[in-house]
Amino acid sequence: MDIEVTSGTIATLREEAERAYPRECCGLLLGQGNRVALAQPAANVHPDPLRHFEIDPAALIAAHRAQRAGGLELIGYYHSHPNGRAEPSAEDIAMAERAGRFWAIVAAGNVLWWRDGKQGFEPLSSRVVGG
Repeated sequence: MDIEVTSGTIATLREEAERAYPRECCGLLLGQGNRVALAQPAANVHPDPLRHFEIDPAALIAAHRAQRAGGLELIGYYHSHPNGRAEPSAEDIAMAERAGRFWAIVAAGNVLWWRDGKQGFEPLSSRVVGG
């Protein structure tokens, strides 16, 4: 599957990963269908943010409320691996909800895209579009 990602989303992902370093950044991917229109940063509330992430539940609730009110859909999540690779870790695999959501993982300036399907994470190709 090919997803479309705005250039602004890619810039946000890289900026957030750099800003959070050496901690993991995290947030929400908003859009529609297979188009990611916006990366919305969220607080990493995990007790050990140097090695793990947990998206602030308040950000998730707000995104669901905005979606119900006609806003962009919550179609996925992102986080960084400050000292790793831009691919799902063993913990990412264990914690994924397997609901077909998109995931962006940022490491060393690279952004790779994944989908958390019933069989685990599958890599996705992406195409950068305007915005």
